[in-house]
Amino acid sequence: MTRMSPEPETRKALVVMAHPAESSLTRAVTNAIVAALEARGHGAETVDLAAEGFDPVFGLADHAAFNGKGPLPSDVRAEQKRIDHADHLILVYPVYWWAMPALLKGWIDRVFVAGWAFDEDAAGRITKRLSRLKVSLVAMAAASEATYVKRGYRRAMKAQIEDGIFDFCGAPVVASMLITPERLAHPSAEREIASTLIGHYQSTD
Repeated sequence: MTRMSPEPETRKALVVMAHPAESSLTRAVTNAIVAALEARGHGAETVDLAAEGFDPVFGLADHAAFNGKGPLPSDVRAEQKRIDHADHLILVYPVYWWAMPALLKGWIDRVFVAGWAFDEDAAGRITKRLSRLKVSLVAMAAASEATYVKRGYRRAMKAQIEDGIFDFCGAPVVASMLITPERLAHPSAEREIASTLIGHYQSTD
């Protein structure tokens, strides 16, 4: 489930995928991205949230930790350590109801918490703690490009995900890709998507 570079000195990307099906386009694009990274000498680790059984529910233990009444759950700490060891976070996911799947949103809810992703003082001032982490988004769409344009989904992605999550934590989004069926219809689409993403990745050196 997890592939890691044997060379810790190389740049490392954490590629997080949220789709349960082995035959999904999400998985195919994820595999193409990891292969492209490794072919260019970058370290890569794949996080398959469904296969690894990550619990996306922000439960009582998470709430207690949020209120300073208990430790962070061990699975949350493990995910934070994974991100700490990467310099680039790549999220690959299908669009469900104009948003991320619950599995991925729950991963963010539980992992990107105060004291690690950001700090807030008594006056409500926010300190962003993830400025070292670059982020790329690859959203797999089922509807046509025209439908997403009509509904303003790219603006929604920016407001909800780029600004609402990552800018809040200080992590710059260097690529935000919405992959519609028109693009996936082309031969070698997965490799082309991966190549485009790697171009953004390498341009941040």
